[in-house]
Amino acid sequence: MPKPNLGINSTLPKTGGGNAPMLDAEVISSLQNARIKNLVKLRNRRPRDRQKVFIAEGYRAISRALEKGSVPEEVYFSPDWFLGENEPTLLAEAKEKGATLFELTKIAFEKVAYRDRPEGILAVFNQWSHYLDELKLSNPPFLLIAESIEKPGNLGTILRSADAAGVDAVICCDPVTDLFNPNVVRSSTGVLFSMPTVMTSSLETIKWLTNNCIQAVATTPNTQTYHTEVDMTGPIAIVMGSEQFGLSETWLNACQKQARIPMAGQADSLNVAMATLVTLFEAVRQRNLA
Repeated sequence: MPKPNLGINSTLPKTGGGNAPMLDAEVISSLQNARIKNLVKLRNRRPRDRQKVFIAEGYRAISRALEKGSVPEEVYFSPDWFLGENEPTLLAEAKEKGATLFELTKIAFEKVAYRDRPEGILAVFNQWSHYLDELKLSNPPFLLIAESIEKPGNLGTILRSADAAGVDAVICCDPVTDLFNPNVVRSSTGVLFSMPTVMTSSLETIKWLTNNCIQAVATTPNTQTYHTEVDMTGPIAIVMGSEQFGLSETWLNACQKQARIPMAGQADSLNVAMATLVTLFEAVRQRNLA
């Protein structure tokens, strides 16, 4: 990311309370500061993709990133917004691993924060890419495919569900939203940093599944077979469709199996993130028994 002339106020040693480590961080107070303006821009996809970076906000997301070996380029913090006492230790860890720290005033941090109630810590990470041929598969493979998911919050929750179910990877086919949208990062609660996620096309994925002898299970209301009746103990990829249209004909024709979740009420469908959770854990139940 470019390092413009920032008009930084000062560089001061900072110490947290008690036994908190000493932190040397540049202090930014002006809302007109170039870094402040750039952080606000990074809420939008085009600046993120142009700079090849994204933002993650909150203690849990950043701590999980560090646990998984993802080191931010920059960390911005404001003690006035801290919710606990562990933030200085996290900041010290990030700094030790190579991140540059910037302390913001309360008003400046409120300007850049994405959350309604900021936690006082925000980081800038470099984007990355995963590819189908790089995936490490278990035996038997267990994958989740999400086609054209539209809502970033749903995609982040799907990543959390996949992590909880222990899938090998999430494959996002013909993506509508980008993986590094702040709402994806936030709703994933840091799982984004540990769950291998591939952004690719449906046709490439179908070819790859065939080459690896992995059966695809389509989730659709247009079948009489319940998800509990489908054998999901072997090499499988569960395929979820978009919120508005469901699975495309491409996937419905490519899948070897189809399954639906029984609906007893007036609603004819579940939220895609909820449906993903239900289907994944039916697969988990079967695989554990097997």
